[in-house]
Amino acid sequence: MDSPQWPFADPEETEVVTLDRIVRRESPILLVSHDADDGGWQFVDGDQVFEENGEVVLLGEIVQLDPTVLELAELPIGWHAWRPSLDHPWRIAEGEPPANAADEPDTEAEIRD
Repeated sequence: MDSPQWPFADPEETEVVTLDRIVRRESPILLVSHDADDGGWQFVDGDQVFEENGEVVLLGEIVQLDPTVLELAELPIGWHAWRPSLDHPWRIAEGEPPANAADEPDTEAEIRD
């Protein structure tokens, strides 16, 4: 059952895509996508991704791995968020994330507490 303070529109039991290295806590979540085509969520580290590295977990598990993703609960469908490291705030932009984070536009908005 969802907690009363759960901020996402999707329930905690929603399946999301991440990477095995994130689940093993070997890599941080640095890029989040709320996909335009199906409303699905992806939580990755910004490094190269191969299909065999993918994992399907529950949204609630992602929040347990990195509670800062709660700041992205209202990320609109078709938008993405990124940060260069865990020490930086999330930045957001509309559209698909670029293949290289260095290609990000200068028109992003920052999400802060």
